[in-house]
Parts: sequence; C-alpha cells; structure tokens
Amino acid sequence: SPRSCQPNGANKEALQCEIEALKQKDLDLDQEIAQLLSEGYSLEELKEHITLLHEYNDIKDAGQMLLGKLAVIRGVTTKQLYPEYDLELSD
Repeated sequence: SPRSCQPNGANKEALQCEIEALKQKDLDLDQEIAQLLSEGYSLEELKEHITLLHEYNDIKDAGQMLLGKLAVIRGVTTKQLYPEYDLELSD
C-alpha cells in the first residue's frame, strides 16, 4: 500500500512511494467529490462552502490572536478570558 511506504534512504524509491501516495490521495478525493455530487451538491456550492470555511478560520484565528494579546496584557490565560466573553472552550 502506498500509504504504508516508508522512505528508506533510496531517493528514487522514496519519490516513487510519494508519487503512489499522491495518486491514491487523488483517487480518494475524486471518489469523495463524486459522492458529494451524487448527494446533490454542486461544484459551485462546494467551492463557496470551502471559501466560507477559509474566511471563518481566518476570522477565528484573528480572534484567538486578540484574545492571546489581551491575556498577556492582563496576565491571565486565554482560557480564563472565555467566560468573560461568553465563549466555550470548543469555540
């Protein structure tokens, strides 16, 4: 199985193993896309969803950064700030 290949110092073998793993990943992703399409999703909808997830993650990262800076200023942990802003640890 390409996923179980471990490079053993032989550069050509390591590259071949990596190529096989990437081919398998490509096949897996094609199957996942086909399944989503068969469930009624459109490629445009999936692309928009991915774009929104990236935007959400960027905003969340900015919020985490701000909480971290505020925690440093106050001399507390970010975890201690969560209740003050009605945040759950899973947020």
